[in-house]
Amino acid sequence: MIIFTIFGFMIFRRDVVLPSIIGVFVLGFIYNFDKGILNGTIASFQVVFDAFLNAGIELFDIMLVIALMVAMLKSLQAVGADVLMISPMKKFMVNPTTAFFVLGSTMYIAATFFWPTPAVALVGTVLIPVALKAGLPAMGAAVAINLFGHGMALSGDLVIQGATRLTSSAAGLDSGEILPYTALFSLIVGVIAIGIAYLLICRGMKIGKWKSTQGGDGLQIGNEKEPVTPTKYARLLAIVVPAVLFGIVSLMLYRAFFNPDAAIRGGDATALLGGTAVTLLIFSSIVTKGNKAIEEIVSHLKEGFFFAIKIFAPVIPIAGFFLLGHPRHAENVLGEGAPGFLFDLGSAMANHIGTNDITVVFGITIIAILSGMDGSGFSGLPLVGSLSAGIGGAAGMDVAVLASLGQVAAIFAGGGTLAAWAFGAVADAGIAGVKPIDLVRQNFIPVMIGLFVACIVAILII
Repeated sequence: MIIFTIFGFMIFRRDVVLPSIIGVFVLGFIYNFDKGILNGTIASFQVVFDAFLNAGIELFDIMLVIALMVAMLKSLQAVGADVLMISPMKKFMVNPTTAFFVLGSTMYIAATFFWPTPAVALVGTVLIPVALKAGLPAMGAAVAINLFGHGMALSGDLVIQGATRLTSSAAGLDSGEILPYTALFSLIVGVIAIGIAYLLICRGMKIGKWKSTQGGDGLQIGNEKEPVTPTKYARLLAIVVPAVLFGIVSLMLYRAFFNPDAAIRGGDATALLGGTAVTLLIFSSIVTKGNKAIEEIVSHLKEGFFFAIKIFAPVIPIAGFFLLGHPRHAENVLGEGAPGFLFDLGSAMANHIGTNDITVVFGITIIAILSGMDGSGFSGLPLVGSLSAGIGGAAGMDVAVLASLGQVAAIFAGGGTLAAWAFGAVADAGIAGVKPIDLVRQNFIPVMIGLFVACIVAILII
């Protein structure tokens, strides 16, 4: 009943935090009902806190690495090194086609390392004016940064792995088990959606639908500051930081394929990335600020943690509820012997859905899309992971495939490509000077075709 209520809130685009908290309280009361009304109520309040704490512990490493990466990016922005890092891409933007793909590819790389929200301000403010001068219409620029960034990069989340850890935790899997599939499905959906979207943009330019001038009443991202003039150390940092980050990713890929016994994945990859971000933050601050670096580092860390907490504050209560669907987390919160409620529900649903691959795959995808309609994309991942494990496990299917497909569908839908009220759509549309609703309409057919093809691939490999 609680899950259907949450679905109802999602369909009507209402926040699902409150029903999730109520759901935890109700489960806690039902589980402790034999203790009496008073003691059961007391235990329910304790369960709510313990569920939050359990979710916080489960997600803290991801919150931490995101905070550290953003803090590092802020230190680069303070000296103008962020602009220098991507400015070489300007020379490749000579016509609408190159502008579309160079802008999108740069956004993909930046979003993979820094997440799309910080990356859109960096890439958009520097490269969108160049893309417009090259003849790309403002809608084309918005579609490029949106599909490459808040679509393909965020749904795959190959480096930071925040989405992957959230999904895998709810599904009872290691993040390394679903990462290859999230990479596969994010590329399938992304490449197909981007290709079709580009053709539609070209068609719109030919018939005069899109003009190569910036316009519209788009919204601005918010507390954006004027670009900083690069200092004398900015060029050094603009070379060192990307070189170090690409070196780390290259090492991860090399070991994953050629030395699996020493592979760096999951929590180890998160720790390596976070430690590197701290080192680069300190290096950047000392090089540019000297003896004032101590205060500068603290300032950037505050900005980074504020960003991470702002992102995860609504996710933790939702995750707190849906993590109770897994037996391990249920025991952590409710006590030894507690059942995994969603796993039991999944088993019951599997009896009605059956073990038909087609029904299960499309069912999970539809649920994932609906869960993303709250405009976050992340809040539905615990639900997607839990249901994938419950339904897929009961049907004898590969849970990793289902969970990764659900993750990609939820984030493509809610991360900002299909939900006009999502921050991703608002930010991407705003910085390009178009309306979010127009951006979402332009994305709808390409993204839905991409998701359909991903479902077919999932059916073939499941």
